[in-house]
This record gives sequence, C-alpha cells and structure tokens, in this order.
Amino acid sequence: MDRTDRRLLSLVERDGRASFAEIAEAAGMSKTACWNRLQGLEKAGLVKGYGARLDREKLGFSITAFVSVTIDLGRHDDFEQAVVGVPAVLDCHTTAGEFDYLLRVVARDVQALDALLRTQLGRLPGVRSFSTRICLKTIMEQRPLMDAI
Repeated sequence: MDRTDRRLLSLVERDGRASFAEIAEAAGMSKTACWNRLQGLEKAGLVKGYGARLDREKLGFSITAFVSVTIDLGRHDDFEQAVVGVPAVLDCHTTAGEFDYLLRVVARDVQALDALLRTQLGRLPGVRSFSTRICLKTIMEQRPLMDAI
C-alpha cells in the first residue's frame, strides 16, 4: 500500500458517498485511475463496505451501555453464535483480562436496558456473569482508522 492508496482510503472513509470524480480530484488523479485503485483496494479486502452513520438518539435509542461478560469454560462458541442474533448488541469483542467479552449495546431507556440484560443477554449460552456500564456522554465515536496510520 503506497501513499496514493492511503489517500484514497482516507477519502472514502471520511465520505463514502463521494463520487469517483470527487475522490479522484481530491487525490489528484484521473477518474479511471481512481476507480481502478479503489477496485483493487476493495478486492484486497481493505474496504469492507460503504454505509451511513445513523444518529441513535434521533432513532429513539437514548441509552448506550458497555457490558462485560464472563463465560463458562467451553461455551465460547455457543455464546458467540448466539450474541450475533441480539439486535441491540452493536459490537462484541473478545478480551484478555478479568472478563471474556465486551459488548456495546443500545436501548430506548433504562427499563429497556434492564429487560435486554435480564431476558436476552443474561440468558445467552454460557453466561456466568456480566457487569454493565452506562455511557453518560460520548466524547468521540468512530475516529477514521486512516488517522491512526
């Protein structure tokens, strides 16, 4: 990956709706060359897709919470298969340390979060325990990955 690839990735990451003409102009290259390079980056798996970022609060999800989950030994595969089916779970990460997974979840209100924890997450296969932290304010979310390079 060279400087041009990094520039193209940065441009599409910041605005996935930009046209090839706009991206090409910003990158200082022709539309055809831009299209060919982006196609190559997509085929290489560097671009996983394009999408809109939605405002959770305006869609009625006023609560964001982080749930640390500890799983019984030998139940990780069962848990991972099941957690994918819970729509309120936005992210699920395996972790090293005092718990096994970290989930980011959304709920419409505290009552809905309580129901999610009791009736869905707490009943997933292998869940031994969990601890929940409610987000009070989001300072930063989804920094462009290309900023880290």
